[in-house]
Amino acid sequence: MCRLLLTGGYRNISPTIIKCSCGHRIVRKDVIQTGLYLSVLGPSFVYVRYRCGRCKRVGEKLVEQETWDPSVLQPVRRGVNESDLRRFAEMGEITPEEVIDFHYSLERLTADSEEEARQL
Repeated sequence: MCRLLLTGGYRNISPTIIKCSCGHRIVRKDVIQTGLYLSVLGPSFVYVRYRCGRCKRVGEKLVEQETWDPSVLQPVRRGVNESDLRRFAEMGEITPEEVIDFHYSLERLTADSEEEARQL
């Protein structure tokens, strides 16, 4: 069973984020079941049962109801600006020559870092 990392705290600072032990963030499509555990003496909890989208393990987590925000199960939206779309369209496709140049640049970078490591 996957263990979950619980980060965050107060709702206005950082919401509770549920992650699988493999590091994958749990989103709504991964959730199998949710429920509410009411407690008379202590805090109430929200029960989340999921199947990790990356490693396919089944896990579960109890989160305090006071810190629970259902929006944490929504995927993170990364917007693309119109200016970025135009800039990428103007760049055109990556040519084979650019790939080869990039490859040689990485080799030089690796060789330089190895040389610096030997000098230390």
